[in-house]
Order: sequence, then C-alpha cells, then structure tokens
Amino acid sequence: MSTKMIHRAGLLAGLLAVALPAMAQGPVTATPGLSLIPLPARVDAGEGNYPLGARTMLHAQDDTARIVARQFAAMLAASGLRAPELMPAGAAASGGIRFAITTDLPGDSPERYRLSVNQDGATILAADARGLFYGAVTLWQLASQGDGKSIPAVDIQDAPRFPWRGFMLDSARHFQSLDEIKQILDTMALHKLNTFHWHLTDDQGWRIEIKKYPKLTEVGGCRVAAGDAGVGADGQPKPYCGFYTQDQIREIVKYAADRHITVLPEIDVPGHAQAAIAAYPELGVLGSTPPVSNQWGVHSYLFNTEESTITFLEDVLTEVIALFPGRYVHVGADEAVKIQWENSARTQARIRELGLKNEFEMQSHIIKRLEKFLEAHDRRLIGWDEILEGGLPPEATVMSWRGTEGGLEAATQGHDVVMTPKSHLYLDYHQTTSPNEPPGRPTQVPLDKVYGFEPVPEALAPALRHHILGLQANVWTEHTRYYARLQHHLYPRLAALAEVGWTPAARKDYDDFLKRLPTQLQRYRSLGIAYAQTPFEVVVTAQEQRAAGQAQVTLANPLGYEIRYTVDGSTPASTSARYTQPFVVTPPAQVRAAAFFDGKPLADATGQLVDRDWLLRRTSDALTTCPEGGRLLLRLEDDGPRDGARAMFNVTIFNPCWQWPQADLAGIAKLQVRAGRIPYYFQLAHDEVNRKFEPAHSAHGELLVRAGSCKAEPFATVPLPARPGADGFVTLDAALPAGMSGKQDLCLVFTGDTRPEMWVLDEVRLVPR
Repeated sequence: MSTKMIHRAGLLAGLLAVALPAMAQGPVTATPGLSLIPLPARVDAGEGNYPLGARTMLHAQDDTARIVARQFAAMLAASGLRAPELMPAGAAASGGIRFAITTDLPGDSPERYRLSVNQDGATILAADARGLFYGAVTLWQLASQGDGKSIPAVDIQDAPRFPWRGFMLDSARHFQSLDEIKQILDTMALHKLNTFHWHLTDDQGWRIEIKKYPKLTEVGGCRVAAGDAGVGADGQPKPYCGFYTQDQIREIVKYAADRHITVLPEIDVPGHAQAAIAAYPELGVLGSTPPVSNQWGVHSYLFNTEESTITFLEDVLTEVIALFPGRYVHVGADEAVKIQWENSARTQARIRELGLKNEFEMQSHIIKRLEKFLEAHDRRLIGWDEILEGGLPPEATVMSWRGTEGGLEAATQGHDVVMTPKSHLYLDYHQTTSPNEPPGRPTQVPLDKVYGFEPVPEALAPALRHHILGLQANVWTEHTRYYARLQHHLYPRLAALAEVGWTPAARKDYDDFLKRLPTQLQRYRSLGIAYAQTPFEVVVTAQEQRAAGQAQVTLANPLGYEIRYTVDGSTPASTSARYTQPFVVTPPAQVRAAAFFDGKPLADATGQLVDRDWLLRRTSDALTTCPEGGRLLLRLEDDGPRDGARAMFNVTIFNPCWQWPQADLAGIAKLQVRAGRIPYYFQLAHDEVNRKFEPAHSAHGELLVRAGSCKAEPFATVPLPARPGADGFVTLDAALPAGMSGKQDLCLVFTGDTRPEMWVLDEVRLVPR
C-alpha cells in the first residue's frame, strides 16, 4: 500500500475514533442514477440538488445525533471532501444537514432510517443510533458520487433485509495489527455490515490473552514457519508470533461498537486445538507435547474429554465473556476428526461412562456442556454446522459453511441460522482466473457468485424463514501473509455481500450493480483501500498459428466491462479500438488493453509482448491439471525468502501433475522445464490415503514427460538433482523422440514422495530445433 493510501485509511480511523467465473453478457455501459451500495429499500428521486459549500452546517440536538453528525463529517474528510461544521445544540436549524432520533418511522427494524434531500438541505431521521449512522453512510455516498459539491435531491426510506450481515477474519493463521483490524471495521461500517466474527484460536496460533493460562499465548502464540521462511539470517529458527492483549481486545470491541458492529469471538473446540495442546499438553489425548503447527489443512489433535479439560474451556470462556459483550460466543466445532478419540482407550472408556454411543455424541456432549455454561452467563452458543452431528444443543445457532443444507436442517428444527457457504462466501478463494491472483485456492468465487447468493433456501417453509438471521463472508488466512492480500480478497466482493445482506431480494440487479461499482471504486481510492485489480484488468491470451507466422489474440475482462486495446505498445484510450472478437497479429506485437466504464479505465492497462518466446512458454497457472491429478488445486508460495515477494506455483497437493493440452510440437526439439521445491506443509487427516505419487527409480527421483495420456509410457525421463540451485530452481531438458510432432497433450510429473518436500513446476518451454 502506498504511503498516501496508509495516510487516508489512518485518517478515516482517527477521525471516526475521535467522533466515536461467468462473464457478464455484453459490455457494461453507464446509466444515469444514484451510485449507492448497498442499494436502499426505496429510493424516490427528486429535482435539483443541495449544494455543499462553506455555509453548509450540521445540526443535531441530542448526544446520539451529535455523535453521528461528527462521524458523517469524518467520512467526508477522510475521502477528501470538505467537512461541514457541527453547530451547537439548540442553534437554529434552518437549512443545512439535520440528524435526529424519532419514534415516528414506519417499520420495526432498529436499523431503519429515512433520508430526505431537497434544494434547502438534508434530514436524516432514525429510530436509534444505528439507523442514523446508516443514513449518514448513505448521505456520504451521495456526496462522494460526484465532485463533492452537491447532493442530489432524493427521498430514501431504508432498512436492511437481514439483521446479521457479517464478515469473519482468521487471525490465527496469520496475524493482523490493531490498525489493520480497525481499518477493516471502518470499511465494514461503510458497507453497513454489523457483525465482525473474529477467529482467534487454531492449530497454528492462539491469539487471545487468557490471564489464567498465560502459556496459551507465550507458547501457543508462536510458531516456526516451514522451510526457509522459518530460518533467520543467523541460520537459527525464527518464530512467527502475535497475540492480542485483553486491553487491546477491549479497544477493538469499543472501536467496533462505535461503528455499530458487534464482535463475535471464536474459541475453536474440540478440534483445531494443537496450539493450545502445545502450551498445555495435559489438554490433549496423547499426553505428548506437539509443536504449534506450521502446516495447513485438517489436523488430528483434539482436546481430551476429561472433566478437567471442560473446566479449562469454561475458564477460558469466562474471560472471553468478560471481554466481549455481544450476545453470541462461537465455539467452532468444525473439522474435528475423531482419530485420536477413536484410538484412545481412555476416551472410549469416557464415552461408555457417559452412556454415549460414539465419538460424535461425545463432541455433542461437550458442546452441550458449553452451551449450558454460556446460557448461565447470559450468552448464546453458535457453531459451525458440524454441531448438528451427534445432536444439536437446544438453543444453539448454526453457522452453515459446508453448503446451505446444514442451515436448512437447523432452521427446519427451529434453530436460528447464519448462512456462510464456502461455495459462495469464502473470500480467500480466487475471484478471477488471472495470473495476478495471490496465493490461495484457485476455486472460483467471482463477484457475480457472491452477488447471486440467496440466503433463504427455497425449500424452507415460509413459517420458518425468520430463522435465517442473515449471511456472512469468511477469509481464512493460511496464504494471506500481508494486509494488501487481505484487502485484495475483500474488495470489491464485500460490496456484493453488503447488497445481498441489505437490499430487498426483488430490488437486486447485478447488471445495475456493475454500473454503480465504478463509483464505489472511486470511494475506495479516496480512502486508501487497496481493492483487487484483477476483476478490472484485461487477460490476454493467444493461440499460435505457426504455419502462417501469426497469432490469434483473445482479450477478456472478468466482469464484462468494455475493452479497448492497441497493438503498437501505446496506452489504450476510450477512443482506441474496441474489442469485439479475437484478432490476428504478426509477432512480435506489443498488445495493451484496458477495461473501460463511462470512458474511463478501471485499472492500469495490461501489456503483453506477443512474440514466439511467449507463445512457446506456459507457466503453471496457464497449465491444466491431469485427469489423474486429484482434487484441491492450490496456488502456493515458495517457502522463501522469509519476507518479501516469493515465486508462486499452481499444484494439486493430492497427486501433483501438470498438463499442456494440444501443445504444438511441430519443429520442436525439446521441452525445458523450470522447477522448484517446497515443503509439503499439509495435514490431511482421513484424506491422507488419497495422497498419491509415482515412486522414484533413482536416488532423487525423476521428471517424467508423457504424450497423449497421463497414463502412457513416458517418452522422457530426466533425473532430478539432490536439491535446487542457489536461486531455489533447477532447469531440466527433456528431448522429444525422433518423429514426434503435431499437437499433443503433454503430461509432466515428478516422481518420489511428496513428503517432506515436493517438486513443483514453475514453467515449461518448447525449444525449437
């Protein structure tokens, strides 16, 4: 993030603190209207506008309204607009912008408001501070959608569709600073989101100070990263550490509350417990002391089932309750594989002592015990949808992540539900197919998929639909080392989430949303929000026409915005050639392309030198996986350097294999493969049996290259070295057999066990004769 971006984001935080892939069909073009996100429930446009200038004043009489008025002024100032002065209470309120609390508003939502703007001024009325604040956000959007000198005349009557509009952040895998958390809360508030779910404990780190158990953070708050990233300049292990003190947590809770956001803490049980067991081994099943994990995936460590461990959990929750005043406490309960319990004689005896049938009922027993404890302390338990297994606690709320089916089942049983399916609302999944996407899961959750999510299942009986409290997006941070990456994941998809949670279903319109989105991007820029560029970039691909000495170029924008391009290296403008279909160039040609809306580029132009070298080369993200490659394609980082940029590789971790479909081998002498090696830092639990690899036939394994089928006999076998070169890579040459030509499906695989390290493909080149 640039210094300017940091300053603007910090300005917003400081001022408010003081104040308290499916392509769209056809190009998106501009239409007149109000660029509000989320779209209000009812908007009636008026005539003219209200000018903002040196004489504009803010009026508010009671303390609540005055707090919101100051927050509105802070929003304007943070986005580079003039902040009007707040007049003293009791001053005459003719003209200007008025904030007031009233009981005389239709509807029953505590977040409802009415905003009226005419040529004489603006008025926001609400039932309480929440609605008044959201009215102020809408007024800020109206002021910031143009030059900031006027507000269009309008009458808005608004209230959210759902009471739960949330975002979950995983601070256990990678840690965020207090300032970064505050910036997220600021932008949540400006999207009218009201629940911050804070994932604070996991196998890779315990991030919340518990005074009765200090080793949870002293030991559990640190890990040593796998591979080169865990080695310091002195050659010694260098731990990755971080936790939030109780004072810092109180600070975040208050900061969120000032923005009408409830903080929901999550303490994960009985699984995702390795960091806690590393600190206090007596909490585990095995009796041994594991390290705080430096691997991702599903781990086998569980809390044991002893009464003393339940007492430990109640002690932890006692301190958590004192820190978080919200109604709910999240207890996790996801991905608790039962291997250790199944193999433990003591756990099996405990199951029999309690009269339970199996390990699932054992987990349910623990969750029900915690629910009773929370109820006794005026809190309600919420957990991931695995709490349905073994019997749902009577008052529990379910967070449905594996799909919407768990939510449907829970609501049918009369339980409240928050919908957060990974298929639509996991924002650490990639949002485009661009090679510029960061490490993570190339599984696609594009903008239109988030926007198209419907939280209320059609199969749910109308009488039970009130049990769907709302929805929540999640970001798991295994691969999110930096705040810039976190922002890339969040924006602009958080805008789509906001509209799903707030706007009436009948008012939603994705094409119209895309027309309003560029103005939202302008707001992001003014606030220093480093939103993802990939949805607004142009992806350039080309197919070589070798016999003719030409190449056919295809351009695409993930969101379907209009594309303008040049082939002489010049920067495309709104008057440049408009892309409508693939075109032919004679290499070398410097293609540059950009997506436009209303005559303005949405991102920097993509430049690509279309020459023979590029046409004969594929990086791992441009290759496909072999049919035998298995599931779970990931975009992984190299393990070094510890800080700074790292190489990235697309690889399937269950059976690494890469395919170049229909590679044109006419006139090609050999393949040149650049490969690296990274730690296999994955725990797979029951899925370990699905991890496959071809056995090595020499000391360090081989690169095998096949044609036609990934099961065919290799036509090239190249020995691998003991280790990569000093730069972390090795280049391997695989000669084509005499007579091999034409278009072939090429399949590349490295032999040898993928644990503890695996070879990964960086790029492959076709080398002419």
